[in-house]
Amino acid sequence: MNTIFVLLIILAFMLLIDLYFFQAIKTIIADSSYLAKRITTFTYWMFSFVLSVGVIYVFLMNDRHGLGRVIILVAFGTVISKILGILFLFFDDIRRGVIWLVDNVFYGGNSKVSDVAESVTEKKEGISRNEFLTKSAVISSLVPLAAMSYGIISGAHDYRIRKRVIKLPNLPSGFDGLRIAQISDIHSGSFFNKTAVEGGVDMLLDQKPDVVFFTGDLVNEDSDEVKGYTEIFKRVKAPLGVYSTLGNHDYGDYKRWPSEKAKAANLQKLKDAHAYMGWDLLNNENRILKESGDSLAIVGVENWGLGFKKAGDLSKALNGTDEAAAKLLLSHDPSHWDAEVRPASDVDIMFAGHTHGFQMGIEIGDFRWSPAQYRYKQWADLYENEGQYLYVNRGYGYIGYPGRIGMPPEITIIELKRG
Repeated sequence: MNTIFVLLIILAFMLLIDLYFFQAIKTIIADSSYLAKRITTFTYWMFSFVLSVGVIYVFLMNDRHGLGRVIILVAFGTVISKILGILFLFFDDIRRGVIWLVDNVFYGGNSKVSDVAESVTEKKEGISRNEFLTKSAVISSLVPLAAMSYGIISGAHDYRIRKRVIKLPNLPSGFDGLRIAQISDIHSGSFFNKTAVEGGVDMLLDQKPDVVFFTGDLVNEDSDEVKGYTEIFKRVKAPLGVYSTLGNHDYGDYKRWPSEKAKAANLQKLKDAHAYMGWDLLNNENRILKESGDSLAIVGVENWGLGFKKAGDLSKALNGTDEAAAKLLLSHDPSHWDAEVRPASDVDIMFAGHTHGFQMGIEIGDFRWSPAQYRYKQWADLYENEGQYLYVNRGYGYIGYPGRIGMPPEITIIELKRG
């Protein structure tokens, strides 16, 4: 779709929301002084104008970092907040619409239903229902702003260690008790706190894993994003190695490049970054680990996802793994599990990421909810089907919204045991 056309749609949508929400502002300042009304109105529309100019800048300059990222964050938070407030206004408009229909359609305009309803409300509550809902709209719009601010300040780097034990009947005795650390979706181009990022690496190393898996999305769109973080992630080491794979963002598909040659060079630089950090990047290939005469296969595919790039070649990646008693697969997108991995292979465990748990959700005990579940059947934690397992990591970093609400960044520790 044409960029200008998309931009015009977004700007029109923002204007409609502003016009609708401003009705609540007008009601609240109705009894204010003339000067207060003028200042409030000017401030409201000037902020909206500046934000619209910012959105135009982001689209035309293709800037999603630095200033562009700040503009995207502010625009997103503002729109979401106003939409929540509009729900109250919409409810009030429906209420008044029903009363108007009763007055004018059923009673030919002679009924006084609206006057009676409003006067009764005022006598009982000391405030009209319309005014109550209008103020509720403004107050409720502040809730997501507060939550999103907290998610940035406190949630973005609130790393959590999540531990799971998986029992495999075919696990070789030489690998009984193997400790695997998994991280995913680093998205280094989004980071704003290098000290906190390094603290997460310290937490991972403190777990003393035998092997480390990284399941894709090292950057958002450009390999240069990881330059400031290679020394930090170079510290990630394990006795049996660090293995990685590519995610959908790593290919540079979300950026306009001057040529295909430039895009290919960007991908090569990203692969070089993996090598520099000592991460063994598995692009449709495998490595066989041997311990006490036993064999275990670590398999990695390029990104394969429903609705995303399908560069992964599972059959090619599994070639030469027949001798391995157990097979562990790194595949970025969890939709790959049901689509290809589980039905057509003997992979024991697939490790994925991609969903981020939507960076927002609720997890209390066994109860788990996130908007991610409406897009992905498997979106976080451990899944099992007829002896095959999938673990979906909630992500180490973030993209778009630079924070997390109820869905903290994750470092996974999985211990394998003989079943």
